[in-house]
Amino acid sequence: MDKDSRVQRKRSRNEDLERMRLEMRDTTASIMRLIQKRMTLSKQIGEIKSTLNMNVKDEKVEEDIMNMVLGLSDEIGMSREFSSHFLDALLAESVRLQQIQQDYKSGNVSRLLSREKSKQTHLSIFLKAKQIEASGRRILHMEVGEPDFSPPSEVRGALTESFDLKHYHYSEPAGILKLREVIAKKAGSGISEDMIAVTVGGRFAVFATIVSLLREGDEMISIEPAWPAYRECADFVGANTKALKTTMADEWIPDTKKLEEMINKRTKMIVLNYPNNPTGKILDKKILEKIVSIAKQNAIYLLSDEVYSDYSFRDFSSILHHAYKRSIMVSSFSKSHAMTGFRVGYAIADKEIISNITKVQATALTCVAEPMQYSALAALKARTSENVEMVRKRLDIISNRLQRMSLCFVKPDGAMYVYPQLNNGLQGLSLVEKLLDRGVAMAPGSGFGEAYVQFIRISACQPEDELEKGLDILESVLANG
Repeated sequence: MDKDSRVQRKRSRNEDLERMRLEMRDTTASIMRLIQKRMTLSKQIGEIKSTLNMNVKDEKVEEDIMNMVLGLSDEIGMSREFSSHFLDALLAESVRLQQIQQDYKSGNVSRLLSREKSKQTHLSIFLKAKQIEASGRRILHMEVGEPDFSPPSEVRGALTESFDLKHYHYSEPAGILKLREVIAKKAGSGISEDMIAVTVGGRFAVFATIVSLLREGDEMISIEPAWPAYRECADFVGANTKALKTTMADEWIPDTKKLEEMINKRTKMIVLNYPNNPTGKILDKKILEKIVSIAKQNAIYLLSDEVYSDYSFRDFSSILHHAYKRSIMVSSFSKSHAMTGFRVGYAIADKEIISNITKVQATALTCVAEPMQYSALAALKARTSENVEMVRKRLDIISNRLQRMSLCFVKPDGAMYVYPQLNNGLQGLSLVEKLLDRGVAMAPGSGFGEAYVQFIRISACQPEDELEKGLDILESVLANG
């Protein structure tokens, strides 16, 4: 090819490039116009739903659209992952627009103004209480699960020995071998030390599990009311959380038929939390077996947060007893041994899953502080039965007082909380704010699920006389407003 031909060919390719860039620009503009049309339709649908008093979110419709999009993606040779992520963004915006439309249509301006405010959790109330305390006022803390009793005496000795024995270095990301061996022995037969990762608290065990196993566009099912951290971790990786709502009328028992109906091709994980935070519910063995069976049939991960298992006042069955390879059990020393500030938790799972969890921890944190791990090792030698009986007695005190106030609740099977429903349409957050003004911190029920705005969570992690004072104030506020 001569020089003139090469020049002509290059000019032609440049012209093709410019033409395609213009075409791509025009195509992008067309896509944006179509998206705007879709948003306009979303607003109109929101108006109609408001008139018909329908919920904004319709999971069945969303699932039908997703199946259509995935089928079309296969047909035209487009990446399913890209298609599902793109549709997720469209659906999220549609829900937002429809909710705003419903709020305006119904004249619920206060809801628009307080949307962020309604997201208050036990942690945000705890931080507010701390700010109030910093100003010199005293607050009765009945909002968080922070045991008031001390860690076992063995822990004090272990901390001192850690310095003398030079146990203040990096450890394996999965944790020191001795600690993992003792945890494995406690967990029971079939569990070995390489199936355990010692983590920076139970929260990081949950975070590392979700981050290592879920991807953007995946779906996770959480049984509500539930600790908000599960949804927060899923949000972090761009996964969607579906809530299987339970009710006090059903004694917080999950409907396994509804659970089955919620599962689709994108469902990757079910989260269990029993004894439950905030209700104290413990699942019957048959229901747990059914949930495990559903997970097995669909090859879904089961994340079981068993942080409160030591505070079980009736038979409790760990997920470890069900020998499901895709299960992950998470626990911690925070509640069982009153070691919240030590930040030591752990996960027990199949070796491959543990390897993934360990990689997340190694990347983010390197390892758990070595002195804290030796403190946890010492704590496992201690008896904690007195703490369990103390919490049980405190829960009885709270329950008896709530009955006198004519508040409805299900007596907890375990954990450290009572979760009563307020009367006469009173909302939990409104009550919590009034209580905070009176020097008592309690948690709004809506922090554990949007459907539970009429509930509050009361923690039993204070001495009996402090609980009585806090309950006196609660009774006074409920009576007098």
